[in-house]
Amino acid sequence: MRQRILSWYRKHKRDLPWRRTRDPYAIWVSEIMLQQTRVETVLPFYERFLHRFPGVRSLARAREARESQVLAAWSGLGYYRRARNLHAAARALVRRHAGRLPEDRASLLELPGIGEYTASAIASIAFGRAAAAVDGNVIRVLARIGGHSGRRDSPALRGAVTAMAESLAQGPHPGDWTQALMELGATLCLPREPLCVRCPASRFCVARLRGSPERFPEAQPAVAPREERRVVLVATSGRRVLLVPDDADERATWTLPYARLGASTASKAARGLLSRLVGNAGPDPDRAGSFRHRTFSHSLTYEIWSVELRGHPASNRPAPPDPKRPQRPGSLWATSHELERLPVRSHTLKALRSLDR
Repeated sequence: MRQRILSWYRKHKRDLPWRRTRDPYAIWVSEIMLQQTRVETVLPFYERFLHRFPGVRSLARAREARESQVLAAWSGLGYYRRARNLHAAARALVRRHAGRLPEDRASLLELPGIGEYTASAIASIAFGRAAAAVDGNVIRVLARIGGHSGRRDSPALRGAVTAMAESLAQGPHPGDWTQALMELGATLCLPREPLCVRCPASRFCVARLRGSPERFPEAQPAVAPREERRVVLVATSGRRVLLVPDDADERATWTLPYARLGASTASKAARGLLSRLVGNAGPDPDRAGSFRHRTFSHSLTYEIWSVELRGHPASNRPAPPDPKRPQRPGSLWATSHELERLPVRSHTLKALRSLDR
C-alpha cells in the first residue's frame, strides 16, 4: 500500500514551489505559512517572502529585518503570530545553531511556532527523517484506511492513527511519504464525496470496503461562525489614506479604522470613527460599499464608509511617520507605496481593493 501511494504521488502531485527545493529554510517557511491556510492563498506570499528573506540570516538580521519588515512581507496572509514566531525562531537559529535548522524533532520543537506536526513535517521533508506528521488530512486518510472509528478529536482515534502513521513512516523516501499522505487527503480522500475510484489505497481501505468512507472519522458537531457587522472607514487626504494600529493584533499591524456595529447606525459609527481620529471638521463619510470576510470563528460583514478630507495637513505632509515602528500609538497617513511596505490586515486590503474597482 505504501508503495502504491508513493507511485501515485510521484505521478499526480501538484507542482508546488516548496516541492521543487530541498532547502530546509524554504520548506520551513512553507510549513509555517500553510498552518490554517489554503495552498492557493499561500502561493503568492511564499515566493515574495523568500525573495525578501532568502535565508535564515537575512530573516534574523536585526538591522535589515526588524519585526515590522517581516510582518510587512506577511501582510494579507493573516495570523501574524506565525510571522513573529518565524522571525524569533530565525534569531534563535543564528544564536544556537549557526543559522541552520536542526535535523532532529526535539531541537525543532524548541523553536517558536513549531509544534508536533510542523517538526515532523520538516524533519521528514527537509532531512529525510522517519517522522510521522499527523494533521487533519492525515487523520482522515489513515482513519479510513485502517477503519478506526471515533471523532477526529477523540484521544482513542488520535492514538490509533498516530501509531499507524509512525509505523508507515518507517520506510524509504520518508519526505515523499509525508507529502503523499497530505496530497491524498487534499485531493482525493476528501471529507465529503471522496474520490475512491481514483485512490491508490482503495483496495486496502477498510472504510471503503464497509461502504461508508464518509463516516470515518465521525463528523464533529458543526459550530456556526459568529455573525458580526462592522463599519470600516476609508479617510483619504490627497494620495494618503488613514491607518491605525490594530488593537486586535497587539498593535503590531495596521488597519483602516473600524468599529463593531451595535445599537448605533452605520453612519453614526462612521462619523464617530472620523471624529475620534481627526476631529469634527470636514464632511460626513458616505457609504461606499460592503464586503464579507470569514475567519475560523467569525463571519464578518463590513460596510465601507469613505470621506475625502480636502486641505487636511496630511495631504501636504513632507514625510510619513516611521513605518518601522507600527507598535507605537497614533495614526498614520500612508501612500499606496507605503502600504506595500507595511504589515496591513487582510480586511483593510479587501476594503481598499473594492474601492479601486
